[in-house]
Amino acid sequence: MGSSEPLKVTFSSPAKYWTDAIPIGNGRLGAMVWGGVAAETIQLNEDTLWTGAPGNYTDPDAPKALAQVRNLVHEAQFVQATQASAGLFGGPTQVYQPLGDIKLQFDGSHLNDGAYSRELDLDTATARVQYTVGGVEFSREHFASNPDQIIATNISASSPGSVSFTVSLDCALPDHRIHINNDHKNQIVLIGSCSGQQPGSTGIQFAAVLELEISAGNGVVSRLDDDDNGLRVEGADWAVLLLSASSSFQGPFTNPANSTRNPTSLALLALQEVAKLSYSDLWSRHVDDYQSLFHRVSLQLWTSAAAEADDRAVAVRTAAERIRSFQEDQDPAFVELLFQFGRYLLISSSRPGTQVSNLQGIWNPDVKPAWDCAPHLNINLEMNYWPSLPCNLRECEEPLFDHIQALSISGSQTAKVNYEASGWVVHHVSDLWAKSSAYERDARWAIWPMGGAWLCTHLWEYYTYTMDKDFLQKTAYPLLKGCASFLVDWLIKGPQGYLETNPSTSPEHLFVAPDGKQASVSYSSTMDMAIIKEIFSALVSAAEVLNMTEDPFVQNVGEIQSKLSPTKTAKDGSIMEWALDFEDPEVQHRHLSHLFGLFPGHTITIEKNPDLCKAAEKTLYKRGENGPGWSTTWKIACWARLRNSEQAYKMVKHLIQPVDPDKTTIDFEGGLYSNLFTAHPPFQIDANFGFTAAVAEMLVQSTMLDLYLLPALPREKWPNGSVKGLKVRGGLTVDVSWREGDLHEVGVWQENDGQEINLVKKMLHYRGRTTEATISSRTVYTFDVGFKLVEEI
Repeated sequence: MGSSEPLKVTFSSPAKYWTDAIPIGNGRLGAMVWGGVAAETIQLNEDTLWTGAPGNYTDPDAPKALAQVRNLVHEAQFVQATQASAGLFGGPTQVYQPLGDIKLQFDGSHLNDGAYSRELDLDTATARVQYTVGGVEFSREHFASNPDQIIATNISASSPGSVSFTVSLDCALPDHRIHINNDHKNQIVLIGSCSGQQPGSTGIQFAAVLELEISAGNGVVSRLDDDDNGLRVEGADWAVLLLSASSSFQGPFTNPANSTRNPTSLALLALQEVAKLSYSDLWSRHVDDYQSLFHRVSLQLWTSAAAEADDRAVAVRTAAERIRSFQEDQDPAFVELLFQFGRYLLISSSRPGTQVSNLQGIWNPDVKPAWDCAPHLNINLEMNYWPSLPCNLRECEEPLFDHIQALSISGSQTAKVNYEASGWVVHHVSDLWAKSSAYERDARWAIWPMGGAWLCTHLWEYYTYTMDKDFLQKTAYPLLKGCASFLVDWLIKGPQGYLETNPSTSPEHLFVAPDGKQASVSYSSTMDMAIIKEIFSALVSAAEVLNMTEDPFVQNVGEIQSKLSPTKTAKDGSIMEWALDFEDPEVQHRHLSHLFGLFPGHTITIEKNPDLCKAAEKTLYKRGENGPGWSTTWKIACWARLRNSEQAYKMVKHLIQPVDPDKTTIDFEGGLYSNLFTAHPPFQIDANFGFTAAVAEMLVQSTMLDLYLLPALPREKWPNGSVKGLKVRGGLTVDVSWREGDLHEVGVWQENDGQEINLVKKMLHYRGRTTEATISSRTVYTFDVGFKLVEEI
């Protein structure tokens, strides 16, 4: 059965706000399509356009400050420790910059007098705008091609000779210039630079080239009379615009002043390489590449069995209308759309060889964006990649591993100088230049040397989903070992005999110290210890796979595991957030840091410690429903891990509410913009990815040994449906279908990689029923609701 509504994000008018525009991207280049009629804006980004240059992320005075802070914490002077921790602060991050705009201007009579539609087709990653002027139907089509590294626009009309407009480039950065290419009169060239590390220093150089082609026979292209940076098209049947862009960025450790890359030459080369391809060829190559990823997973939800066979045409509703009506109709087809939109955004913002998907993916119109668009490591960057493995987009996670590798290099210097420790460390925020030192201004976020460790949990997770032993040996294990080396040195013996972290914070949160004043610095926050347990467990497990358990360091880590402070419950029955049962001045704080062990971690599970799960449930109720989008989707995932479908769905419903686009100040209410971007507000992309991952968690959960089917399915809301292509730990792929709230069939298989047959044993679980299945790498196994094998092919 197909979706009750197509996988399209639809609009009935041009964008009024940036968050009404349609995002397209190829991982490196991004664009926002506004869809204006008389005037169109296509806002552009390139993922390496950042201010600054490689920095020095060390402070030789930090060890003295660290000793002072530790002594104050040891003496329970937490307010003073919080104040003294300013000696451990670092500097700000650099800032992600916009590339520019493509401007299309039609004549004054070009006003829509008929139907208008604008849509993003998730199935083909194509944006389309259609409208009517004087009985002539005009169409614009936009896509961002990964195989050909260009952004393409096709403008056409139903009547020959009707396409007339001017096109130009614009740029918000102060240092830029625009000209017509003297060697190619149909090319507009934008050249510019981002701000350097210091005033007057060299920053990243960039170039964009826009090439114009029109129909043969009909139409004329000329240069604008009053400007040298625009072109005029008159009387064409169609026009195609191709945009390429490049920068001088040559890696996080090369100063822009020393770069050997020529952005203009590289941008021109990209256009030369597609010169013999037609627009149709470019689109086909783009779609083939995109669908090879997107089509791996399908999700279909419907409310009744009768709806499965209902082929009635469904009236097309705009995305904004569907958001507004969701509290009433709770349309499951909209959940499908939002789930797949998250996968679309990940494919569009993170591909092998690109930078990591930042706080806004790759889409940003502002020279001074919120939070600098910098990757934040205390939830946001990790959440960006939560769907990559379960939702069958493993390739999209490669930029994260590249970033971790860079962070380990700069972070080794920070560990050595700032903390006199081995290994490597990263704090709560980074940037293009692999910033590893602490941030500035406030201990609540700055004093948190666990960013690298949280990132490293993704390395082990990648292995558990893919069983890629080569990746484990060459990439994951060295990074895990370096991370664990820092953590071993960071731990010190605490007042109760456990190994503790000191100083320690629970990200961005305060507590009330015994003297009644608020502080943020103490020791052994629950999140610190949960992350360390995950890393140490991953290291030991990886060593077992690689036959390295005799390594003295691995053996030492194994011994240390029993010396880590346990997760504790507070007097009110919730999970303690800090080592001491401090009063919480903001009970409904947005972060769920002390629930890391529940999700995305694995130290709190229903099977291993049900009492802690009850405490986690109490914690979620205590935190409440409100919060920014990423907090909401984290809560969905946590409720799913607790297999509480009612509360998980309640948070799904809580997310799908409209956001006022006029509101530009920072708030904590979440919701969706009309283009389905998630809100903090303002826009942060993490919740888009978090939602996709959380829905997958509601439908399928796994360990290396177990597969839990429909563990948090809201049976009354999604009584019928199917999900195909989800990945689970152990290297398996799963299809699941259900009818009237009950499991119908489950298909399980290993991808056939052409190597020798491999057997995987898996315990299948569904509503108290359990069976053991042996899965061969060359066979698809289908089981019914009673786990009877009904097909083997």
